[in-house]
Amino acid sequence: MRIWAVANQKGGVGKTTTTLALAGLLADAGRRVLVVDLDPHGSMTSYFGYDPDSMEHSCYDLFQYAGVIPAYLPQQLLCDTSHENLKLLPSSTALAVLERQSPGKDGLGLVISRTLAVLEDEFDFVLIDSPPLLGVLMVNALAASEHLLIPVQTEFLALKGLERMLNTLKMINRSRKQALPYTIVATLFDRRTQASMVALRMLKKQYPDTLWQAYIPVDTRLRDASRAGLVPSRFDKSSRAILAYRALLKHVLGVYLQAKQARQAEMDARTPVVSAQVIPLKKISG
Repeated sequence: MRIWAVANQKGGVGKTTTTLALAGLLADAGRRVLVVDLDPHGSMTSYFGYDPDSMEHSCYDLFQYAGVIPAYLPQQLLCDTSHENLKLLPSSTALAVLERQSPGKDGLGLVISRTLAVLEDEFDFVLIDSPPLLGVLMVNALAASEHLLIPVQTEFLALKGLERMLNTLKMINRSRKQALPYTIVATLFDRRTQASMVALRMLKKQYPDTLWQAYIPVDTRLRDASRAGLVPSRFDKSSRAILAYRALLKHVLGVYLQAKQARQAEMDARTPVVSAQVIPLKKISG
């Protein structure tokens, strides 16, 4: 099971759209996909027709178990979506009170990691939509994931949010065994505006190694898909944004494969080579 988080410490940059677009493309390809809504606003939960204000059971239930997650609970919380290969672990507004409840509780930062361990055999991919604030929920998203996607709207204030996000990532990496790899994704790009053009140039100059070199354009078909409650690729598979997200997915899968191969090569290099002992034929024959 591969686990990706989508996060930024600024709202309105396309986090939920990015999560749903990539999840939908994976589900279209026959993968078993889970999307996890950790934002108390519940945008992704609302996307599929559920009301975060009235959800009786949600991700909030998981945080009542800071230790071992009951094996039955994650499966009970899963909700159907408009795509047969896509399940939702929904949000509720109750998540907003976690910060006040968390002092003195150990293990809250690993709740989602433990939950996904229970569901490991059920899904091929998990995508986590993180809230735009640093706290227990974002820590859970980053602690559980193997790769981080950071959507950045191509405008000046969003670049400031990116700086805060990267500082947060540095802090999180101190408690991880391996640094969390990440990809910066330029979103809501509008080549008709000077602001978008300047912001994209700045991103390419400042983050040449971690920025996906293309971008997600402004596309009204994404908003139309949201109104219909369909993943964007099911609403319009040939829209400009979906073609861009398809290229992004290919890129991220390639980055994942390269990292996996690099880890395997490193493990092979550390493994001592034991030469076989040659036993003379006379000793074998006695």
